[in-house]
Amino acid sequence: MSIEINARHLHLVSHKLCPYVQRSVITLIEKGVPYTRTDIDLAAKPEWFRELSPTGKVPLLQIDHRHTLFESAVICEYLDEITEKPLLPEEPLQRAQHRAWIEFGSAVLNLIARLYNAGYEVDFDAARQALRERFLRLEPVIAAPYFTGTAFGLVDAVYGPIFRYFDVFESRTDLGIFDGLPNVQHWRQSLRQRESVRQAVDPDYPQALIAFVQARNSWLARLLQPEHAAL
Repeated sequence: MSIEINARHLHLVSHKLCPYVQRSVITLIEKGVPYTRTDIDLAAKPEWFRELSPTGKVPLLQIDHRHTLFESAVICEYLDEITEKPLLPEEPLQRAQHRAWIEFGSAVLNLIARLYNAGYEVDFDAARQALRERFLRLEPVIAAPYFTGTAFGLVDAVYGPIFRYFDVFESRTDLGIFDGLPNVQHWRQSLRQRESVRQAVDPDYPQALIAFVQARNSWLARLLQPEHAAL
C-alpha cells in the first residue's frame, strides 16, 4: 500500500442496499484500505449529507475530512490509482474496454430496477427478457472464473453486487435469466464466493432486499412471497 493512502482518513457514506456502494466497499476490501463507514437513510437524508453530495446519491468518499468524491466509478478508480496492484489494466485500450463493461453493468442495474418496480406481468417479463439479452452479450466475453480469467478486477467488483440481486430473488422464484449461459454462471459462482463480495453487505441483506421489493407492491414482490419460495 502506498504511503499516501496510509496517511489518509477515508470515510464512506453509504446505504446498506446500494449496489454502487458495494462496488466501493469491494474495492476498499480488495485493496486492504482502512476506512470508516456511515449508512444513511435515503428516504430521510441528513442535512450534512445534502450539503456534501451534489447529486443526493451514495456513495460518497470523504478524504481527510476535507475532500469529497462522489460517483462510485470515480471513487473506485481513485482507490485503484493510489494503491498497488491495480484492478484496471494498465494498457490504455484494455483499460477503456473494462470501463465500457463497467458502464454496461450500470445499465444492467437500471434494468434490475425496472424488474423489481414493474407493476404488471407484461412489464416484468419485458425487463426479464432485456436482462437476459444483456447477459447473452456477456457470455462470449467472460474468460472465467473472473471477467478476464484468474485475476479479480474492477469489472468483477461491479458485477458482484449485480449477481447478488439474483441470488436473493432466485431463493424465492426462478427467473430463468441465466439458463444456458455457462460462462456467466461460472463467473456468478466465483463472485458469490469471493470474500470481498461477501463482506460488502450485512448478514441481513437478503431479508432487507426482499422487504424493500415487497414494499413496492410490484409483480416481483408477489413472486417473492413465501408461498413462492424455492423448495
